[in-house]
Amino acid sequence: MRIPCPNCGERDRREFYYQGDAVALNRPAPDAGPQAWDDYIHNRDNPAGETRDIWFHEAGCGAWLVVERNTVTHAVHGATLAGLVKR
Repeated sequence: MRIPCPNCGERDRREFYYQGDAVALNRPAPDAGPQAWDDYIHNRDNPAGETRDIWFHEAGCGAWLVVERNTVTHAVHGATLAGLVKR
């Protein structure tokens, strides 16, 4: 899979670190119990189809990206710098 970094151009996915779903970034409150934090850190949905994910360009420019892709076909439809994404 190749990811189109807005800063560096198209790169192999091995340059990036997958962080999770871009839509469901619901961090628990600092005083949330251990179960809430365990779920937040370790449990992720695994949807089939179109997703918007957060990726970090670890071996490149260091940018955080929102990548739109299909988890079934592995087609990447685009990537945007995370700070520029409109909700």
